[in-house]
Amino acid sequence: MIFTVDNIASMLLGGMAAGMVLFIVSVGLSVTMGLMGFANLAHGAFAMLGGYIVVLVMRHWGVGFALALAISFVLTAAISMVFERLLYSRLYKAGELDQVLFTIGLCFVFIASLTVFVGPENQPLTLPDALRGQLDLGLLQYRTYSIFLIVVGVAIAIGLWFGFERTRFGAQIRAAVDNRRMAESLGINIDRLFAVTFGFGSGMAALGGGLGAEFLGLDPQYALKYLVFFLIVVSVGGLGSIAGVFWASLIIGVLDFVLKKYLPQGGTLFIYALAILLLLWRPQGLFGKPA
Repeated sequence: MIFTVDNIASMLLGGMAAGMVLFIVSVGLSVTMGLMGFANLAHGAFAMLGGYIVVLVMRHWGVGFALALAISFVLTAAISMVFERLLYSRLYKAGELDQVLFTIGLCFVFIASLTVFVGPENQPLTLPDALRGQLDLGLLQYRTYSIFLIVVGVAIAIGLWFGFERTRFGAQIRAAVDNRRMAESLGINIDRLFAVTFGFGSGMAALGGGLGAEFLGLDPQYALKYLVFFLIVVSVGGLGSIAGVFWASLIIGVLDFVLKKYLPQGGTLFIYALAILLLLWRPQGLFGKPA
């Protein structure tokens, strides 16, 4: 096996593109789990719903890719906020088992609904002409869409960091994550904060689902197929840590891309083993705060 500069650069770019999709989907899960302490295993279902909305509105309404992503974000965020107020809020004080059973059940409802109304087939995403083909990077030519995903992912990471670290709303979220009782005593409306944050996190999942539909594929099993990767990213990165989720997504994305290429039959096993060893060493994740 000969590694050249082109091969290494190609693997890194492919892994980074996959990692950015993981980051965009997982960051919302990290923040909502860190804020609410709720084991939301239906997060992947909202990512799947967002991907379906993007594909279907482009196919049936003839809208552009960017507008379809915006529609997906808004619709999924609105739907998830309804779910949060009507269903999730009733289980905030329930045990972890009740939360897991409820959200897994919700996952299966999403899967069955999309299978009935859309079909079990994989849903192809038609990219705009500007995002097709190869981009000349000087050292090598690489897929334009993969470069686009990397740029968008980094831009979102910077925007989220600024929003959570430099705005009043971000300060409220961080205060509620660190000490909910103290945040409530300072007059922060926790119920409203939960609803808005949950909607935003689900909207981010939808955005990631739409952006990753061409890269990861999109079918009714998406919510369960990639759930373990979203959970590993959040666990390794640390609850509520944007930087942690970003770096964990990059590491896992690159490892997964390389291992699938050179060890297609069992490469994923190394990712699971690495995650287990890391969590045994640091249960709070790379960037999480000790309990």
